[in-house]
Amino acid sequence: MVNFYTIIWLKRSFFVSLRHESCNIANDMKKILKVNSPNDYARFVDAPVLHPLVSIIHYDELQPFRHSLNNYGVYGLFIQRQFPKDLSYGMKTLQASDASIIAVEPGQIGGLEDNDERISLSGWALLWSPELLHASELEGQIDRYQFFSYFFDGSLRMEPDEWLSITQIVSQMRQELILHEDSLSLRSILLGYLHLILEYCNRIYLRQLSDDNNGGNDLLKRFHNLLQAYFRENRQLTFGLPTVAYCASELAYSPRYFGDLIHKATGGTAIGYIHHYVINQAKSLMMQGHNIGETSRLLGFNFPHHFTRLFKRMTGLTPSEYLEK
Repeated sequence: MVNFYTIIWLKRSFFVSLRHESCNIANDMKKILKVNSPNDYARFVDAPVLHPLVSIIHYDELQPFRHSLNNYGVYGLFIQRQFPKDLSYGMKTLQASDASIIAVEPGQIGGLEDNDERISLSGWALLWSPELLHASELEGQIDRYQFFSYFFDGSLRMEPDEWLSITQIVSQMRQELILHEDSLSLRSILLGYLHLILEYCNRIYLRQLSDDNNGGNDLLKRFHNLLQAYFRENRQLTFGLPTVAYCASELAYSPRYFGDLIHKATGGTAIGYIHHYVINQAKSLMMQGHNIGETSRLLGFNFPHHFTRLFKRMTGLTPSEYLEK
């Protein structure tokens, strides 16, 4: 027979175990660095903070720092001579080429989880807030730079002259930040430099598409463009989430054949690709300050709990748990 003191001991052991489990979960969650502003990453690697909306980091000047798996609320270009192996990039693992660029956009997750190892890198990181683009010409053009998208699962491989040109522009941008205080004219100059860098990146991207001559990449590009247009035109507010049948029809395929092509190109399903795109949009909307109900409505869900269920299935977290991170 279990006596009173045994019951007390069992209860105490249960709650101690529960606290330990909670601590483990909290520690696991801390392994993701939330980069809500460009300077969140700068502070992590102990780089100078130069501007509220732009961070330019010269890795060659830094002391060794830890890996980080980053949840981005900003745009970024990582311009490096050599990247660590097996970088996470969304749901995939990325093997980046030497002397290349990895591009990220708000709502994406990438990097390597902190394992206490300290590394040294060579090159630059350029990160900027979406706020920098607000009401600018570049804000309306940013969607056409396809190398930010998850479907482009490589790095932009630079020729030696491109490395020199791009890194010189980044260095000049940093010099502007060091010498001049924040102002409308400074931001205009930064946008000019940024647009030039993105055009260099786009030229590299288009060259790689031509070199690869990969029909799967072309299909994914058109699929991704179709999803972007669907949400940009707010069709989801009238017709709900895009379906596989709709996308296949718009791209001139039967649903079955379209699904087979997407599976061959990605290893996943067409509906999975749509859901992944929708969840990335959801993360971006919530990072912009929209609550769960607003995010659900803006994405075309009939009911918030349908959104919550999909978000949980795709990320392992509810939207509330994601926001608390």
